Amino acid sequence: MDAKLEEELKRQGYSLHTWSNGPGFWYPVHDHSYHKIIVVLKGSIAFYLPADKKEVPLQAGERLLLPPGTEHSATVGPEGVTCLEGQR
Repeated sequence: MDAKLEEELKRQGYSLHTWSNGPGFWYPVHDHSYHKIIVVLKGSIAFYLPADKKEVPLQAGERLLLPPGTEHSATVGPEGVTCLEGQR
């Protein structure tokens, strides 16, 4: 993990943890009551934002910010994914 990135996110008030899922894992549409940032560390994942009718594919090194109440679903790519997640 990039120590500078972790430090930057903590300074911004995020609580951080990492998680991983295998290829094809799917999260149904849901939302959160907090600000969420996802940084892909390894592999890939595609988020779908129903309100915008938009897919946001992410690969290692890319990030997505989700404001509170943003509905989203996600599908893990063919190599699986490991992400750094921040919540505030």
